[in-house]
Amino acid sequence: MPIAAQVPVANRLLAALPRRHLLRLMADAEEISLSYGDVLYEPGQRMRYVYFPNDSIVSLLTLVDRHQALEVGLIGREGMVGVPLALEITISPVRALVQGDGTAMRMKAAAFLSNLRRSETLRRETQYYIHALMAQITQTAACNRFHVVEARLARWLLMTHDRTQISPFRLTQEFLARMLGVRRVGVSKAAGALQRKGIIRYSRGNIAILDRKGLTAASCSCYRVAEEIRAGRSGAAIHRG
Repeated sequence: MPIAAQVPVANRLLAALPRRHLLRLMADAEEISLSYGDVLYEPGQRMRYVYFPNDSIVSLLTLVDRHQALEVGLIGREGMVGVPLALEITISPVRALVQGDGTAMRMKAAAFLSNLRRSETLRRETQYYIHALMAQITQTAACNRFHVVEARLARWLLMTHDRTQISPFRLTQEFLARMLGVRRVGVSKAAGALQRKGIIRYSRGNIAILDRKGLTAASCSCYRVAEEIRAGRSGAAIHRG
């Protein structure tokens, strides 16, 4: 249903827009529910919509040999799913997979592009978000290559918690193994190590964060680098022009 009158919004990219720009944008949007496991795009598929998550989370996965998948990006209320459309590229390079239930604002690609061309503020906010997402993807690539599984798992749990603000959340070993690009035994060992330290509780696919400070200490520096940019504490000159 159209939500033009419902402001403020939970999505931070949209919330940064002036009220009149937001109302105009929301006239073309609808609120939808996203469920764990939903696939929004596949590689090579035309993107018919953009999505602005409210409390849902979407993973960006790159596929190898058509069946193996590795997470390269994580999107929550800070951004949007479908950033290639901001560059007028309509084909998705990745799989967009919902990994956290919730809602999102959905807009047809044509309507988004029309609003983007009319609003300098929307262009600026979208460009800054693209910068932050690129930084996250770059940092994730380095993290996957150089850091041990326990630190990577801690980073991933922190990023997920930042975007959901809930605990516990549902995460199976199989899902975590795919996200981190490791075998299930690697996830089991890493989760077990964090649990023995009293940082998390992991049981039957549910993870509860018991000690966020401890989880931050267990994470690698990649978490802090990417999250500083996401939060706007780095790259402010780019944002403000």
